Amino acid sequence: MSSDASQVQPRPVGSRAEAELLIKHMIDVMDALLGTIEEETELVRAGKLGEASRLDAAKTELSRLYISDCARIKANQNYLSQVVPVTLADLHKRYDLFRALLPMNLTVLETAHAILEGVMRGVSHQHAHKTTPQAYAEAAAAPRPPTARNRRILRPHPRPKSQNPPRPRLIVH
Repeated sequence: MSSDASQVQPRPVGSRAEAELLIKHMIDVMDALLGTIEEETELVRAGKLGEASRLDAAKTELSRLYISDCARIKANQNYLSQVVPVTLADLHKRYDLFRALLPMNLTVLETAHAILEGVMRGVSHQHAHKTTPQAYAEAAAAPRPPTARNRRILRPHPRPKSQNPPRPRLIVH
């Protein structure tokens, strides 16, 4: 038997009280996860990346709980809709709100990540340029032979045919 977590069947809900407790737990987990992501977003906006990275463990645990609760609610959806239909409808509304707010915070985090990546590349490039030995300063100042990249600059661009003057024809007698 495999110990793969994706093959573990969620535990069935056995009572109305357990159903309400499961849905309440799911709502609490969504609120806590969204709060953690919002806090992380604010820290990243403020440039406090070290503090933001400290939220990773909490975010990971809340994500695990979220996935577990989602699987259990999905597996017991028929029973929950019979036993606690109003509470389940409230959960769906909260879930829709959660799904709407999450992309906004993730967009801020992705943007910050892209900016930081660009900054790191720039710093790395500058560092590499500074550490490159300059053994022959005179040779560095000499003009370079044409390369595939700058060869285009040396070649004039052809004019469109309408702008080319007509060529004289040779008439042979």
